[in-house]
Amino acid sequence: MSLATAPAIAADCVPPAPAEVYRIRSADGHWVHAEAFGPEGAPLVVLAHGWTCSIAFWAPVIRQLTPEYRVVAYDQRGHGGSDLPATAAGFSTAKLADDLEAVVTHVVPAGERAVLAGHSMGGMTIMAAADRAEVAARTAAAVLVSTGAGDLVAELKVVPAFVRGAGLRRVLHRQILESRLPLGPVNGASSAVLKYAVMGPETPADRVAAAAHVVHACPTRARHRWSKVLGTLDEYHQLPRLAAPTSVIVGSHDKLTPPVLAQRILAALPDPQGLLELPGVGHMSPVERPAEVAAEIRRLAAIGAAANQRSAS
Repeated sequence: MSLATAPAIAADCVPPAPAEVYRIRSADGHWVHAEAFGPEGAPLVVLAHGWTCSIAFWAPVIRQLTPEYRVVAYDQRGHGGSDLPATAAGFSTAKLADDLEAVVTHVVPAGERAVLAGHSMGGMTIMAAADRAEVAARTAAAVLVSTGAGDLVAELKVVPAFVRGAGLRRVLHRQILESRLPLGPVNGASSAVLKYAVMGPETPADRVAAAAHVVHACPTRARHRWSKVLGTLDEYHQLPRLAAPTSVIVGSHDKLTPPVLAQRILAALPDPQGLLELPGVGHMSPVERPAEVAAEIRRLAAIGAAANQRSAS
């Protein structure tokens, strides 16, 4: 592959046409863009993407789920078609929780429940909203994908192992995380850097290209502002409040939210439903292994449905 060019995007990573498009107003007046896929009236799944991503990131998982589920995915504030906050006050985990609450109450009818799945910052969003009554009332189960509740800078693995000293590594990781530099065009060189940082070593080039096009489309200001939030993240206190059956997915080669963070989340959940570790996978598991991520969402949907039946009887 030439360093000046990037390969074509994997076919299943091209987003399908939505069945419905929403513009949803959040608590602070912020507008959130959301899209629905799959048959109306089918069991609901709500997807929240991660830092620097968008609805398009979920495309391969959406394609796996839509034959049997109604899937609603939305753009986090500052990403995709959602509003970019004008000031720093618009960037916080509380605002993420506000947006999720607005989406869930808009698309999940009262008395019904959906499976919530969040990747990276999307998983943090689900944690941040764990104490929201309207969200809890509409949640059948949750899947936290390639995410962490805190300690992100301390546990990052992007800086190579030969750089020793915990203090130096932490400084370098924070500089990488909070970079204001534009990412530039997607080409072979930039895709190789992205692959090293966030994907497994055996990830096919067309899947690396798919992730690169999504990440590079994120506005630099949004990327930087959210990095400041992630750098001080601490949602551990929210985990005992996430009452729905919840599972955790992590890639064995995830450098951004490594397996130790997944284990800490699982240990604090009130209704843990297992840890799925995907061998050889990096941080972008929904693009790297969409079939396994979709299968875990289906598994939790079945667990959630069974729990609802028991509570109704």
